Amino acid sequence: MNDIDDTDGSAVPSHRLSRLARFTGLAGGIAGNMAVEGARQLARGNRPALSDLLLTPANARKVADQLASLRGAAMKVGQLLSMDAGELLPPELAEVLSRLRASAEPMPSAQLRRVMSDNWGRDWLRKFARFDVKPIAAASIGQVHRAKTRDGRDLAVKIQYPGVRESIDSDVDNLATLIKMAGVLPKEVDVAPLLAEAKRQLKEEADYACEGNYLKRYGTLLANDPDYLVPAFHQDLTTQTVLSMDYVDGVPVESLIDAPQEERDHVVTLLVKLVFREMFDFRLMQTDPNFANYRYNRETRKLVLLDFGATREIAPAFAEKYRQLMIAGHNRDHAAIREAAINIGFFDEATDPAHQQLMAEVFDIGLEPQRTTGPFDFGNTDLAERLRDKGLEVRKDRDFAHLPPIDSLYLHRKFGGTYLLASRLKARVDVESIASQYL
Repeated sequence: MNDIDDTDGSAVPSHRLSRLARFTGLAGGIAGNMAVEGARQLARGNRPALSDLLLTPANARKVADQLASLRGAAMKVGQLLSMDAGELLPPELAEVLSRLRASAEPMPSAQLRRVMSDNWGRDWLRKFARFDVKPIAAASIGQVHRAKTRDGRDLAVKIQYPGVRESIDSDVDNLATLIKMAGVLPKEVDVAPLLAEAKRQLKEEADYACEGNYLKRYGTLLANDPDYLVPAFHQDLTTQTVLSMDYVDGVPVESLIDAPQEERDHVVTLLVKLVFREMFDFRLMQTDPNFANYRYNRETRKLVLLDFGATREIAPAFAEKYRQLMIAGHNRDHAAIREAAINIGFFDEATDPAHQQLMAEVFDIGLEPQRTTGPFDFGNTDLAERLRDKGLEVRKDRDFAHLPPIDSLYLHRKFGGTYLLASRLKARVDVESIASQYL
């Protein structure tokens, strides 16, 4: 189509003050809910703790709904909290925040027109023979449209929501205030490095020109691989807030839940192989394990890689430290696990032995697929539950207030998300044979 008609959607608050007002309203709504719940509890003769009043299902839903309407960094951090900090957040809050991993609501057409005009000028539609108004995907930072240029290129055009980049610092700070107010993390935990890194990473993700460069790098790394497909990058139609690449057919990998066992095993095997190659061969990792970042072409049996905003370089020394941890975990050598964990920075020599033991048990459980001979059956294991329970033990131990190195958080996020998808698809993967090539 050659014009844009009005479409449904909710406008993205694009100015700092309007976004601050949303956070202020959220805090006020939570306070109101606390007052009502407090009065109810007192009427029953109870004396509820402040944290109990804050962490009610109603407040958790209010937080999730407001972050979803804000999109941008606010929604992105909420997504990361739901996936990365499940062992730190109360289960009720983690469960509600997990809703943020679903698709976002698109922006209305009037706002879309303004964004495109700002990037390509008022006559931007003349570049296209067809531009589909309805997005084929909408996420935390932007939405994707299919388009065909007048010279015949079939494209997927990712368009960033307005104001996202400019609001990152304030969104992260406002979210940090809410988290502190809720008291869901130990007071002793210094989250400043994590917040600084979140701002840095989000700003890089919001730079589509930077993402385009990573897209090209992955395309080169996997150019001759028959198992993976990376869409071609179109630099002439890319700006800091608009990214253009080839449109590639494929089904969402999460939709394969009812596919034949062999097909599910094949897809997840490709995902697991890719994680190890990124870690030890490429020294470059796309660290966002969101299921929507992958498609699968059932005819060519290729895994399609779509999103490279959260890509990070991996230092050789860091990769080697993790290699030693994996070797120790494979051998169930607890002394070597402890030494490797200290080298990475999960704790130090002075850390209470009980805390060290807890962390060693977490690693021992997490590395179970890599030491299982033959296919590991992700559909018939309580691995996720045991990891969750052990993580809750760590969270309850308020004396152990320590954040691991930032790079390790990204790596665990990628491995954890990949194994989560493997469990969702009930896949059987010979992780041990894949890992043995590197260990």
